[in-house]
Amino acid sequence: MRPAAILPVKRFEAAKQRLGETLGSGSRAALAAAMFADVLSALERSRMLQAVVVVSGEPEVADIVAGRDVIVIDDTTEKGQSNAARAGLARVAAMGFDRAALVPIDCPLLEPAELEELFVRAAAGADVVLVPDRHDVGTNALVVDPSGPFEPQFGPGSRQRHVEQAEHRGLRCAIERPPSLTIDVDTEDDLVALGIALERSHGRAPRTRGVLRQIERTRGSRSVAA
Repeated sequence: MRPAAILPVKRFEAAKQRLGETLGSGSRAALAAAMFADVLSALERSRMLQAVVVVSGEPEVADIVAGRDVIVIDDTTEKGQSNAARAGLARVAAMGFDRAALVPIDCPLLEPAELEELFVRAAAGADVVLVPDRHDVGTNALVVDPSGPFEPQFGPGSRQRHVEQAEHRGLRCAIERPPSLTIDVDTEDDLVALGIALERSHGRAPRTRGVLRQIERTRGSRSVAA
């Protein structure tokens, strides 16, 4: 098996819009950049991955990946996560990789060993390995054959769409729930869940941890001033 990871990354300023009532635009952008950097560092620690591909139109990505062994695809169309994911799949297929993990940037607790287990599951006979979000509605990660017929369809309700597509195409789909990939950040409740998980861990997601601490300090200062 030749496994690769693909990270579709939207512009940081446009990320996490559903947190608009909780965080300002600057805080959301800083959080998105920090989570991306932490996920990228986790992927670099994997002994199994043979390539990491980032698909993005975000200018800051170039600074974050500088000096790293990362392939960057410029997302010139910026038509969403699913289109970016398909561009990444096409690239890794052309490079000869036979398995690809589509990984979100908003799961900063990612453990390399848990991602590797998804590839093991794929090697054991699953055509599609799907990781649902903690609400069992969305999709936090997919492992697929990049040259195969399966097409990612992210967004609300994607778990069901992905399962139905696999069934329609006659593909064997395995549902896995590795703890480090179940918490993504879309809502205020997700942000709280991430904070609790970080409190229970040590040394994980340091950049995300730092940004969240800064956000809390800023909130505290505003409360005192009020």
